[in-house]
Amino acid sequence: MLNSIAIVLTTVMLVLAADNLSQTRDALRLDVQPPAPQRPLSSSVPPGTQSAVTTPGNPDDGVVLVGAGDIANCNILGGARATSALLDGIEGTIFTTGDHAYETGSVKDFQNCYEPTWGRHKQRTRPSIGNHDLTTDRGKPYFDYFGENAGPPGLGYYSYELGAWHIISLNSAQRGNTLQMKWLRDDLAVHQTDCVLAYWHVARFSSGAHGSDPVMADVWKLLYEAGADVVLSSHDHDYERFAPMDDKGKADSVRGIREFVVGTGGGGVYEFKRAAENSEVRSNKTYGVLKLTLKPGKYYWEFIPMAGQTFRDSGSGICSGR
Repeated sequence: MLNSIAIVLTTVMLVLAADNLSQTRDALRLDVQPPAPQRPLSSSVPPGTQSAVTTPGNPDDGVVLVGAGDIANCNILGGARATSALLDGIEGTIFTTGDHAYETGSVKDFQNCYEPTWGRHKQRTRPSIGNHDLTTDRGKPYFDYFGENAGPPGLGYYSYELGAWHIISLNSAQRGNTLQMKWLRDDLAVHQTDCVLAYWHVARFSSGAHGSDPVMADVWKLLYEAGADVVLSSHDHDYERFAPMDDKGKADSVRGIREFVVGTGGGGVYEFKRAAENSEVRSNKTYGVLKLTLKPGKYYWEFIPMAGQTFRDSGSGICSGR
């Protein structure tokens, strides 16, 4: 009898081990073909600033903003499962930098791919929209799924307060959209905080398969002139950290914006092409999330990999002040 039980237990353990190995292989499958860019959303009414996110405790102790982009693909769902498991153990507000549900951002994609993974954290998620999210009905399933957490329907840009920081979520598909630029200029003028962080999908600077994209160059210039501190993006499925830079992509240790590319949510990984100027750290060997601890006048970052992987990146920076 005891021998039979031992054989059964051994069989179960081998099956579980094989399943974990299969998920890890699926999670890290390379996909070096960049998705095609989508047409921008159109809108006639700029959104208002969203209500503040409630942060318990003393903001001087820091508040947490954590997340990634390029997340849930049902064909390789092991990656999104692994990163959502990381979020289970991290309190705070979750950001996303677009492309939540592959391949087309349909209702079915959100229900079958995103909902079983990152979906359990939807109530504390403040998303930004990606090109794959826009494929179906100009992003309607995305806006319906996230509701008011995604800002006014059909626009894809909004802002909120988190501790001592002003946080801005933008729409990188709004190429040349003067309404978004006008709204951003007004938003920055109204919120004269020392520390500003913005996030969107398409990376302004990147060493990945897509490379540096000028689509948000005007936004970066406006943020730089306003004294913003941190930008988060994805689109390239990898992790990369840059030194603080000005609006022309030149190093600026005094007033520069530090960019993180965090396309490590689980939707495949891309190969790097060539190192972009001022790239400090990069990896495409693991999925993971970027955890930011935001304090008055400063911030700390930590890239946390999926279980079983070893790549990490951490450090701190100070706000330039406005």
